[in-house]
Amino acid sequence: MNEQVIDHSTQAINAGSKSFAAAARLFDERTRQSAVMLYAWCRHCDDVIDGQVLGQGQVQGDRTAGAARLAELVELTERAYAGEPMSDPAFAAFQQVIERHRIPRQYPLEHLAGFGMDVQRYAYRTVDDTLLYGYRVAGVVGLMMARVMGAEADTTLDRACDLGLAFQLSNIARDIIEDAEIGRVYLPADWLADAGVPEDEVSLPRHRAALAPLAARLVDLAEPYYQSASQGLRDLPLRSAWAIATAHGIYRQIGIEVKARGAAAWDTRVSTSRAQKLQFLLGGSMLALASRRMRITPRPDSLWARPR
Repeated sequence: MNEQVIDHSTQAINAGSKSFAAAARLFDERTRQSAVMLYAWCRHCDDVIDGQVLGQGQVQGDRTAGAARLAELVELTERAYAGEPMSDPAFAAFQQVIERHRIPRQYPLEHLAGFGMDVQRYAYRTVDDTLLYGYRVAGVVGLMMARVMGAEADTTLDRACDLGLAFQLSNIARDIIEDAEIGRVYLPADWLADAGVPEDEVSLPRHRAALAPLAARLVDLAEPYYQSASQGLRDLPLRSAWAIATAHGIYRQIGIEVKARGAAAWDTRVSTSRAQKLQFLLGGSMLALASRRMRITPRPDSLWARPR
């Protein structure tokens, strides 16, 4: 495997997501390589659409020509599946992952469709609209990561998708103000209307008190998806289960902290400390071990179901 591609991917994850980087170190070497290469492709696509570098500079990002950028990403993805040589390191990494783990073509294309919702300034009228976005930008990443870990059963993939959805709901709650500053509002319009917050004023400080209950509502919405996702750990190899259980704890804590801060949630960016990450690493090991004996309950019908 091309060491340059792996090095590029590792740098991308270390700079773009300290939370996922911490969890990814727990995978066995082969799984870790694929996971970080897949992450590098996801990060690259997000950066291309938003004119960022490794997720940095969101407010200053250049979002002109978004449709053209998206079309190029779709074309490169199709070419990767056609087996054409990839010169871009992120797409070279992506091509290795999809070939190694037989990742269905519809997953990455669905992921790019999520970025298309940003480009098209999709209007999020109801919570189902928000969940559709969460599925595309994060749920399908869960599906692809599950394939990287060797999971193929639909029931396991459903749980992986639930975890991606939960992650994204936590992220949306954390980033409400930052997203609104660049014209992106993922909160359902009917929630905002009930709270008396105009969609074009979400970023204004005077609405923080009204937004806090909506952020808490998102965090509460994520909780059953986190619970469902934990039921999929038993079907993963132990080290993969440890990595996912650790990430589960870290991202869930972000939402808990947003909810606890209330109107002050956006004064500084919510993140987990190094000590907390260590705590979740240890807790993840115990949850992974416990999952071997976990009694599995059916996935609740009330949860949003991924398209088949």
